[in-house]
Amino acid sequence: MSNRNSFIESTKETDERLEALKQLYPEIFSDGKINLDAFKDVTGTSDLPEGQDRTPGYYGLYWPGKRAAKQLARKEAEGTLEPVFGDGVNEDTTHNIYIEGDNLEVLRILKQSYKGRVKMIYIDPPYNTGNDFIYPDDFKMPVEEYLKITGQTDESGKKLVTNMKSNGAFHTNWLNMIYPRLQLARELLTEDGVIFISIDDNEQTNLKLLCDDVFGEENFIADLIWERAYSPKNDAKFISNSHDYVLMYAKHIENFVIGRLPRTEEANARYSNPDNDPRGIWKPSDMSVKTYTPECDYPITTPSGRVVEPPAGRCWSLSAKAFAERLQDNRIWFGADGNSVPCIKRFLTELKYDGMAPTSILFYKEVGHSQEGAQEVAKILDGGFFSGPKPIRLMRRLMTLANLEKDSIIVDFFSGSASTAHAVMDLNKDDNSNRKFVMVQLPHKCEENSEAAKAGYSNICEIGKERIRRAGAKILEEAKVNKDMFSEDNPLDVGFKVYRMTTSNFKKYIPVSGQDKEAENSLFKELEGNLVPLVEGWKSENVLTEIILKQGFALDCTKEKLDSFKKNTVYKITDSQDAVCKKITLYVCLDTAIEKETIDILKLNDDEKFICLDAAIDDSAYARLADKGRIETI
Repeated sequence: MSNRNSFIESTKETDERLEALKQLYPEIFSDGKINLDAFKDVTGTSDLPEGQDRTPGYYGLYWPGKRAAKQLARKEAEGTLEPVFGDGVNEDTTHNIYIEGDNLEVLRILKQSYKGRVKMIYIDPPYNTGNDFIYPDDFKMPVEEYLKITGQTDESGKKLVTNMKSNGAFHTNWLNMIYPRLQLARELLTEDGVIFISIDDNEQTNLKLLCDDVFGEENFIADLIWERAYSPKNDAKFISNSHDYVLMYAKHIENFVIGRLPRTEEANARYSNPDNDPRGIWKPSDMSVKTYTPECDYPITTPSGRVVEPPAGRCWSLSAKAFAERLQDNRIWFGADGNSVPCIKRFLTELKYDGMAPTSILFYKEVGHSQEGAQEVAKILDGGFFSGPKPIRLMRRLMTLANLEKDSIIVDFFSGSASTAHAVMDLNKDDNSNRKFVMVQLPHKCEENSEAAKAGYSNICEIGKERIRRAGAKILEEAKVNKDMFSEDNPLDVGFKVYRMTTSNFKKYIPVSGQDKEAENSLFKELEGNLVPLVEGWKSENVLTEIILKQGFALDCTKEKLDSFKKNTVYKITDSQDAVCKKITLYVCLDTAIEKETIDILKLNDDEKFICLDAAIDDSAYARLADKGRIETI
């Protein structure tokens, strides 16, 4: 018996380890088993040439460059973010974020700060129609060159190229673009988080298989059908396409609870109470089922005396005993005349879930169509600068399905016209919440003769930010009607801070060859000089932002300049979400010399950390701070 118990415990432990591995790397599992080749790809230990056949019988999506694309997600960020003051609204108090930059590098930057924090991600990536852009994920290129991608080329000649269907690598290019971004997106999600991805027929099939790879096939929730067109196009060669798809995946489906829709008057109208049952309104439910069970196949005598049998090939859903119990409890209905086939009474008050189960079809009458989305942008910006923005009603429906908390974070890293940000603010207005958005958009340059350029917009980011400004102002006016919901202590957040991707503020020391003695001596001389390890012309606000990100603090953290320090400038930084930072409070001073008075004032606890320049503090002061708590130098 002891051996048996030991075996059971060992098996249980193995199962737990496999489950933990599955949570980290769902892509290495197929049909519940580990695929060793996929595991080697993930760990970078594969000795198989790209494209070589994998384990026999393994099912999965492979394409040239998949392994390299996967490794892109695991690279460390080379850049950082810098604040852009004056571009946002209510910048000192808002928790909403707008980021300009390449979303792959931005996701890398955000990973440390937002890992496990994001309840919902929505993206509307390029559909690969043959007319949209493919991002140049070449990280041999310095980050500053990425910033030059506001037009078609940078100085190195790297292009934001149109991915033509005549290109032999048409699908491969798109898959290599989207794959690492989805891998990073998964890391940002909370344990009960969910991602929605809009797509059309061009890549829907590949995207479904790709998401099965990244998120795990078992975490698939639905392939939602959005009715984006309200009328057919008579000039269609074959079929007038009236829909797009929205793929929906959970991070861990066992933790996810779907948000249900409010009950409608139409749905409630199906309920009535013809027998004045004190339990309230009910509706009849068919008592027969297809699955045959002998004990559920029996005759029933109605109150009128008629004997009824289950329909041919079916049986009753209740055993004879269970039926008798329901009958005794007045839960069986035989019709007003007592002569009908028996039905089970389903009471509205006894429904298992509140609200209605959502359906897989998103009808335009309920969530809007593409024309509605375009009209919303045109109305608020006085011009139609986008051809396919998503309507606010659609975004709000997806947010309902995501079952957001009142302080959830929503991320959209293909922000475009900023429909997601607009919808978040609009939803917050209606239910008195403080959900936060993080928008990311590459600043594509507006074509010279485009309507957007004529209106004064240089790139897509300028359009998105202006929409948020105007939408926020409009929503704030609408919210004034609900004076009881909002106050100075509980304001409606319609603001946002702007950040831009840039190069790191820290010097990057590149190892030199031992043969290059002059370079080697120069490097050692610089190090021995104890020089500030920051780039020339660094700004304290930029360095402060980079420190915040490296320490795992969110971009909406609280930064307070402390007046109690007279000889040095010291900032106190606290995070709005303590889970990731484990309630650590930062004190940061970037002065070139830390005064004795500052050391005397600092009183650090175990949950506090002081960060300063290494060259700014002497050994004795360092020792004193180390005794008081935690200190970190840069």
